[in-house]
Amino acid sequence: MELTGRVAVLTGAGHGMGAAMARRFAAAGARGIVVSDLDGEAAAEVAESINRAGGRACARQADAASKADLRGLVALAKGEYGGLDVFCSNAGVAFGTGVHADDTHWQRSFELNVLQHVYAAQAALPAMLKARDGYLVITASSAGLLSLPGDAPYSVTKHAAVALAEWLAFTYRSRGIRVSALCPLGVRTPFLVDGVRAGHPAATAVVAMGPLIEPEEVAESVIAAMRAEKLLILPHPSAGDTYARKAAAPDDWVRETVATLPTLAASAQANMHQTVQPGARG
Repeated sequence: MELTGRVAVLTGAGHGMGAAMARRFAAAGARGIVVSDLDGEAAAEVAESINRAGGRACARQADAASKADLRGLVALAKGEYGGLDVFCSNAGVAFGTGVHADDTHWQRSFELNVLQHVYAAQAALPAMLKARDGYLVITASSAGLLSLPGDAPYSVTKHAAVALAEWLAFTYRSRGIRVSALCPLGVRTPFLVDGVRAGHPAATAVVAMGPLIEPEEVAESVIAAMRAEKLLILPHPSAGDTYARKAAAPDDWVRETVATLPTLAASAQANMHQTVQPGARG
């Protein structure tokens, strides 16, 4: 799908990857963009930056885990721009906790990392199916393909997000709906970088898996993958290679992962300083 003349809704678009995608969609010629975030002021700032650059965007404060709020975003897109072509459910949460995580961490992880995407599909699909045209972009993570040492709720729920994308893709492809799951490794945001500097196990594991990239690089990958209508968007090509090795020999993959755990911190510090400079806020 080309973005020219399209209307897009994005959640979690006040910062980081979501903000970069919103701006890149506008630059690609989108007719209108609904920028939403739990941080309403940040969403408004992103929308205003798009309007200053000559695009068309509006902002709405919204909880991406709220079915009513997501339906409201679809209604806003229709009211402001006359339709809906793309829904990017991008918000997410991570707590960096293990299997014994507090119940509230497990619940919020499922609400935002899984049910958000379910509710987004429920809200967006009626109009898309009527038009026999539309695109759902689900922000998962390479943790949804490879798991993430140090964060059980994140790993489990991101796997579920990828599974939902797969189900939607084969269920609705014949009816004109395209679906992609965005699965990056480390993206340079203050939240992630600060976690590595603090020695947070999950953040350290993310960065150790590959060099950090900027949110704008992720946005470029999304544009390219949407044009090619790819199921998996892999801004870090190495994630695909590892995923293939895991599928071919899962026991070997587990042993390799266990063996790398003691060296994660050193690898993370090295990757933090490779090629990219500090960039957009996350």
